Amino acid sequence: MPAMFLTMHTRRITMLLAAALLATGARADLRPQGMFVQAGAGEDSARALSVGAVWPWSWQRQVRGGRLEGITEAYVSRWSVKDGGRRAGFTHVGVVPLLRYRFEKGRSPWFVEAGIGLTYMDRTYRTSEKQFSTHFNFADVLGAGRNFGEGQRQEVSLRLTHFSNGGLKHPNPGMNLVRLRYGVMF
Repeated sequence: MPAMFLTMHTRRITMLLAAALLATGARADLRPQGMFVQAGAGEDSARALSVGAVWPWSWQRQVRGGRLEGITEAYVSRWSVKDGGRRAGFTHVGVVPLLRYRFEKGRSPWFVEAGIGLTYMDRTYRTSEKQFSTHFNFADVLGAGRNFGEGQRQEVSLRLTHFSNGGLKHPNPGMNLVRLRYGVMF
């Protein structure tokens, strides 16, 4: 596909996602309650920069001396990977529900988190070293972080994210990224 079509296709997907999120803003419970930026690096000299929105769940449970709570994230990323002597770029969008465990009955600023979500890449990931077979993939996330600042509304976390299609189609080499994330709740 021509690069111009891919750029237009990516813009359309991003615009549709943004329009869907904004259209639901009329209902207070669907408005994002936070935002984040994250940067990461991984295999194939991959670099990723993301921006996204956060929706906390009302669901919580006390578990083993801590509190289990949930959030859902939606994001758009730009990936850059080494392909021979040049860099190739990909636009990537995703929605990831996560469970967070907070220590000390939920009072601790520290948390660990895990989640599995769905992602879409504007084109099939192909480099001279690695090839995915699908635009759609899963994102498996493991992380640890800490809240800080006034009202504990800011957070920083370190995450390991694995992207693959879960073996639904081959080839399925997967991609691992280590990401540093900063978020703020409104």
